[in-house]
Amino acid sequence: MRKLREVLRLRFELKLGYQQIGRSCAITASTVHKYLKRAEAAGASWPLPEDWDEARVEGAVFGHPTPLVEPQPARMPSDFASMHERLRQHCHLTLQLLWEEYRQRNPDGYRYSRICELYQRWRSELDVVQQFANGHVQVFQRKKLAMAQRRHDPAR
Repeated sequence: MRKLREVLRLRFELKLGYQQIGRSCAITASTVHKYLKRAEAAGASWPLPEDWDEARVEGAVFGHPTPLVEPQPARMPSDFASMHERLRQHCHLTLQLLWEEYRQRNPDGYRYSRICELYQRWRSELDVVQQFANGHVQVFQRKKLAMAQRRHDPAR
């Protein structure tokens, strides 16, 4: 908790300077200055009323914290399934082109590097499909495939 009450007491009762108050309270002189300026702006005077505890003094001087920046709206994630399908269907289509379309629809959307990261994460969870020349199709689940590769790794 802040040492606001002590800073006010040392300044107004003992008439100490910022450096001396800072050393006494183990805070910097700039923090002492900030506390005193805020107390002056809030109209807090010394001596403080008896019924004011540390939380009440802090609330009067600092108030409720207000965010310095406006919270950004939630970004619209891409539909990675449709992106993946379009990438597979069109040989000259790239993730960069899809991202440019996405940014036109969502100007405040993700940057290219973030879309790439999210797409790769989504894609890593897909199943692996292997198609043989005789028409036989075999599907491997990624997690089981990774476990099998680790089990048969000769380096281990």
